[in-house]
Amino acid sequence: MQIRVGYELIYDCPQPTPMMLVVNIHHSRAGDIVVPDHLTTAPWVSVAGYHDRFGNWCSRIIAPQGRIRIASAGVLRDDGALDPVLPWAEQHQVQDLPPDVLEFLLGSRYCETDRLSETAWALFSQTPMGWARVQAICDFVHNHIQFSYADARPTRTAWEAFNERRGVCRDYAHLAVAFCRCMNIPARYCTGYLGDIGVPPPYGPMDFAGWFEAYLGGAWHTFDPRNNVPRRGRVLMARGRDAVDVAITTTFGPNTLASFQVWTDEVVGPPIIGLA
Repeated sequence: MQIRVGYELIYDCPQPTPMMLVVNIHHSRAGDIVVPDHLTTAPWVSVAGYHDRFGNWCSRIIAPQGRIRIASAGVLRDDGALDPVLPWAEQHQVQDLPPDVLEFLLGSRYCETDRLSETAWALFSQTPMGWARVQAICDFVHNHIQFSYADARPTRTAWEAFNERRGVCRDYAHLAVAFCRCMNIPARYCTGYLGDIGVPPPYGPMDFAGWFEAYLGGAWHTFDPRNNVPRRGRVLMARGRDAVDVAITTTFGPNTLASFQVWTDEVVGPPIIGLA
């Protein structure tokens, strides 16, 4: 199948404002892209691109004084398969982990392993190691947090989500990531598109989604404590230690987000043919 993805962000800036954006389809899906999701702006501004240390494609702009529209629309192929479930994937001993995985055992801005370690071991030390332990963490987080857009805030940490028991998908992911790290399982935060393909209505408002990956059996695997069931049509944009590393926009000056729209849906009808 094919999936149409895109977004529109409209900002009001009282002065010229530098911005960093992480809004492109991840390079691991480059071979699936039919229509590239090029970032566009109105009014036009110069866009400079670079790869960050996690391999994410990032863009830099200077938003002019006044209103700016930042948007993109792309199409990619997808096999339509559900997120893989591999219950035999084993947990590694810390001493056996590859060096580039070790930093995903450490605490970070939104994932306070020091504050959650005792709780994590009390909750999960008796669960089977490996895939089953990560799934037990997802089950707990899914049931512990009540999803609520009205209670969303960008500063909520995993510790706060655990105590407040409310949040949005990023809060679910942060708490699960922190618990995994406390249990010596490397975990990294992910952001991207996740629509309602294959899910019965009613549908909630569309937004970018947050989930995480755990390192088991020598590979990274997708887990989603917010939905807690395998889903179709997941489109990765970026990975990092937590939401700091994959923020959709990081602005260096005062601004107001005047409008925010995201879409991701299956293409119905004849497939779209990309330009050569």
